[in-house]
Amino acid sequence: MEIDILDFIEQCRDLAKQALGKHAGEPASGGFARWVHVVLHCFRVEESHSYRETPNRLKYMAEVRDVLDLDRDDLPDHTTLYKSFDRLKMWV
Repeated sequence: MEIDILDFIEQCRDLAKQALGKHAGEPASGGFARWVHVVLHCFRVEESHSYRETPNRLKYMAEVRDVLDLDRDDLPDHTTLYKSFDRLKMWV
């Protein structure tokens, strides 16, 4: 089944905020909200790309960045994503 990536990102955002509750907006490592880290991991897994590829792909996906409230020049580094994955496992 093919899925529209923007719809997928929006659904992940809503579910992540719901699951994280009051902790959703708190910055995780790298200064980004926890829900953003969760959604970026969902995006990475759904699209089957590496941690290193994630910020590069986001540079060219303005609509996805808009949903995530991210600026093109202020994307999380791939190492930030990698490290946050282990930290957030227990929250989701």
